[in-house]
Amino acid sequence: MALEILMPALSPTMEEGTLAKWLVAEGDRVQSGDLLAEIETDKATMEFEAVDEGVIGKLLVAEGTANVKVNSAIAILLEEGDAADATVSPAQSAAAAAPLTHEASAVDAPATTAAPAAAVSNDGTRIFASPLARRIAADQGLDLAKITGSGPKGRIVKADVSGAPATASVSAPPPMAAAPAAGLPSSASAASVEALYQGRSYKAVPLDGMRRVIADRLTKAKQTIPHFYLRRDIQLDTLLKLRSEVNAGLEARGVKLSVNDFIIKACAMALQSVPAANAVWAGDRVLQMEASDISVAVAIEGGLFTPVLQDADSKSLSKLAVEMKDLAARARSRKLAPHEYQGGSFSISNLGMMGIDNFDAVINPPQGAILAVGAGKKRPVVSEDGTLSVATVMSVTMSVDHRVIDGALGAELLDAIVNNLEHPLSMLA
Repeated sequence: MALEILMPALSPTMEEGTLAKWLVAEGDRVQSGDLLAEIETDKATMEFEAVDEGVIGKLLVAEGTANVKVNSAIAILLEEGDAADATVSPAQSAAAAAPLTHEASAVDAPATTAAPAAAVSNDGTRIFASPLARRIAADQGLDLAKITGSGPKGRIVKADVSGAPATASVSAPPPMAAAPAAGLPSSASAASVEALYQGRSYKAVPLDGMRRVIADRLTKAKQTIPHFYLRRDIQLDTLLKLRSEVNAGLEARGVKLSVNDFIIKACAMALQSVPAANAVWAGDRVLQMEASDISVAVAIEGGLFTPVLQDADSKSLSKLAVEMKDLAARARSRKLAPHEYQGGSFSISNLGMMGIDNFDAVINPPQGAILAVGAGKKRPVVSEDGTLSVATVMSVTMSVDHRVIDGALGAELLDAIVNNLEHPLSMLA
């Protein structure tokens, strides 16, 4: 039996990608876990592993090919006895099964029955299994929800279902509807916009995968999330003095703290002191997180990443500084793995280093809030005793999802952030 190797979905938002480089050639023997290719997704360049073992019979997509749809056939993997010149029928190429391989017939082999639809557990969670494993399970009356997969990332493969005890027959649910395409202008609307500028010089810049995803996600975020905004000014002079002293002590270790590192720590600690605000929207429920996982926006050419600093509340400022520097560098070279930029309950977007005084940021779903940070600038301030002085003041705006966090709770969270930054010694304890 020959197997189609399909273009994988290497991130939740990926709909198509570029096959940047093949790491195997026709005739090579591969085993499960061997690297097959480098795939450029909408976020990064990632390596793609084999699920099954066999011989690479044919590479169907050339290196450098862009806009390869997820789940389209990119190569043929031959098992023992398969014809070396196996080809793929149009019907096979159009198969849209989610697993990374799909059964295909060799030219001298009879056509095979299509694999059952992708399985879904009782709670609606998708069960990842190879087409062959799904077919065997259907034939033997096995419930895939009760089988632990041994393949990559827990995928159920042939070995997991062969000889497994039969259970009550489980009818496959109807196929799930395909996800809608990114919310981009149709060719007609694009033409109508271009018609407005007829006779004017312009350059049409095609949207790459990242820009398409940003356009789709942020449009949906503004349309579906009930944003409200809380604003505060923060005096930074005490923090700046402490930062200078701490950096002098860290110089020998090659570590330098930024103001942003203090902001990350302040937000992480605030989420621990106001735990009800450390939450995300999950459709029909709110998930209150235990650890403070903080996403930080990093600008890259053509878009941005939001790498996540997990357990930021329990890490020292120096550890956060080192980790953030590494994540930012790998984000700019598009070398982050999906788990490094997915998740988190709270985001920080800092445009202060670009001279922006204040701005409103769009919430990164499913998170409950995002803090927009402006520049720290010298301003006149009136102290509690009524005297006028000059202080370094930074304006922040917290965008909040009202489904997750109410106004009073949001105000309590922002007050905790401000208190941590204006009394920074507490973050060293």
